[in-house]
Amino acid sequence: MTQGRNGASDFSDRGAPSGDVYEWFTRGVKLLREGSPAAATALLQRAAQAEPESRSIREALARAQFNSRHYSEAACTFQWIVDANPAEDYAYYGLGMARWRTGDVEGAQEPLAVAVAMRPDLRHYVSALKQVRATLRARRA
Repeated sequence: MTQGRNGASDFSDRGAPSGDVYEWFTRGVKLLREGSPAAATALLQRAAQAEPESRSIREALARAQFNSRHYSEAACTFQWIVDANPAEDYAYYGLGMARWRTGDVEGAQEPLAVAVAMRPDLRHYVSALKQVRATLRARRA
C-alpha cells in the first residue's frame, strides 16, 4: 500500500485508488508533470475506465503512455481522441509522434501533416513533419 504525502493511503484496501474520478485525474496529471508517467498512467487508466467519454482524461492518459514509452497504447488513445473530435490538433500531433516511435514512419506522416495544417505556427509540429518526410525520402532513395 502506498502512502501519500499527508500520510493517507493513495489506494483503498481493494487495490483501487482512493478518491473520485476527478481526484484520480488531477493526481495523474500532477504525477505526469512531476516526471512519473508510469504512475500517472495507472491513475489515468482508472479514470478513463470510470469516465470513458472524457477527452481531457484521455489526452492526459495518452501523454502519460507516450512518456512511459508505451507508444502503441499512446497511439490508440490519441486515435480515440481524433475520432471523437477531429479538431484536436494536439491529438493529431501525438498520434503522429506515437506512430513514429513505433517505427510506423509512413503512418506518422498524415496525422503530423494534419496537425501542421491546423497549427502551422507551432515549430515542433513542423519540425516533426519535416523529419518524418526526410526519413521517408531517404528510405525511398
